Amino acid sequence: MDLNDDFVKKMIEEVIPIHKFLGLELLHIEKDFVKVKVPFRPEVVGDIRSNRWHGGIITTVMDSVGGIVGGTHLSSIKDKMATIDIRVDFLSPAYAKPIIVEGRTLRLGSRIFVASMKCYLEDDPEHELVAEGRAVYNFIRLNQKA
Repeated sequence: MDLNDDFVKKMIEEVIPIHKFLGLELLHIEKDFVKVKVPFRPEVVGDIRSNRWHGGIITTVMDSVGGIVGGTHLSSIKDKMATIDIRVDFLSPAYAKPIIVEGRTLRLGSRIFVASMKCYLEDDPEHELVAEGRAVYNFIRLNQKA
């Protein structure tokens, strides 16, 4: 599968309902790395006093990015992947701006996939982390030849 294919971008951005709802935009994808952007809007607010992102929404995006990174290792449309565990550390406030979330492969075993993710505000030149995380996924290849 060509990771730069418009089909992959469309699947990630428009076919997965939560991605479409959040307005997730795929900025870059290659084997072992994914970068997405999610716009800020009123529905993602968790702290109404300071108009900041809800941590659960950030965690959801990070889980999705980990899954997309895992998807770069799929050998068939029938392969399966499901989140086993995710840990997110929130490091600084997520103000009312778009977020960027990057994901990388940490480990790919025969049944387990581990990804690391980092989140920062789009216009922050220093890329100060809003959050960083790690997720473990059950990863089942139905075609073991890959």
